[in-house]
Amino acid sequence: MLYLAQVQEKDAVGKTRLQLLAYQKAEYAWAIFSEEDNIVYAERCDFGNGALLLVQLSDLRQVQNTEDSASWLVEIIQQYLATGVTPDILQQEVQRAEQWRQSLTLQSQELGRRALEMEARRDQIQELEENLKREKKQLELEREKLELEKKQVQDLLELKAQRDQIQELEENLKREKKQLEIERKQLELKAAQISQLKTNTSAS
Repeated sequence: MLYLAQVQEKDAVGKTRLQLLAYQKAEYAWAIFSEEDNIVYAERCDFGNGALLLVQLSDLRQVQNTEDSASWLVEIIQQYLATGVTPDILQQEVQRAEQWRQSLTLQSQELGRRALEMEARRDQIQELEENLKREKKQLELEREKLELEKKQVQDLLELKAQRDQIQELEENLKREKKQLEIERKQLELKAAQISQLKTNTSAS
């Protein structure tokens, strides 16, 4: 991690005392140390007391590299101070960036909500489609059942018509049989009368 430090003094064994002033949080973000006794020691340091250095520390807070911060400070001045960028302007930009981030967050939440609504609607549509398929299948079964019942009714009507025809034929046969019986009796009576006449004629 990169730090901004100020050279203090060398101790009895020749190590240089460095007071850590700030540290780099991100590429363009730094934070000030709040502790006053944030001290590290460098084995070799050729810079005089009060010099401001950029210091690279290891995870164990051991000094790995030191360099003069003058060019870095000049670059900051050129990029920000020379162009009239004040802390207020930077604060305003930070606020605008925060507002933009919050707006993006709200938009993302809204998109997420709409995505959930669309997913729910898609599930509802799928459920409706399944219900329609089941209803269509049920209607098809009922249609087939009605067709079968209609055929059965037609068959029954045809059977009834045939039975009525048979009954009518039977009635006709009965009437014809009765008529034939009457005619037979009439013929027998006539035959008896003729026979009687013959007998009477022969006797005379």
